[in-house]
Amino acid sequence: MASKRIHFPQTTAQQRKLLFESWEATGNVTEACRKAHVGRGTFYYWKPRFDERGYAGLEAFESRAPQEPSRTLPDIEQRVIRLRREYPDWGKKRIADELAKANNWVPLVSPNTVKRILQEVNLWDTIETEAKKKADDSDQPHGRTA
Repeated sequence: MASKRIHFPQTTAQQRKLLFESWEATGNVTEACRKAHVGRGTFYYWKPRFDERGYAGLEAFESRAPQEPSRTLPDIEQRVIRLRREYPDWGKKRIADELAKANNWVPLVSPNTVKRILQEVNLWDTIETEAKKKADDSDQPHGRTA
């Protein structure tokens, strides 16, 4: 039987304030955690911020999401677009492979990134691609062979 995952919601600013007020009053981490309804790990997670900034440091929760997600370099995007315009029958895999080949077989972009770049500049037709895929699937024999 698979183990059930347990979800612990994020603590609120009020919980964190109560946690550290209780800890300062009693000096007992376990008792403060019990009173604030949080685990000991939560206390030790927030303690460095509390030591550095005090109660003000407990207000905002730091996002772990990157502030600026990585983006494909503009010159690589331009190379993808140029290849698509020069060779309109090449698909996303071929373009990604050609870029890797020109880079000593070190991949620069994934095929899906190629597709995203081409979609952004309206050089990727999804209807045509899906129709082509269905046509390729219909060519494959299904069932028993004679």
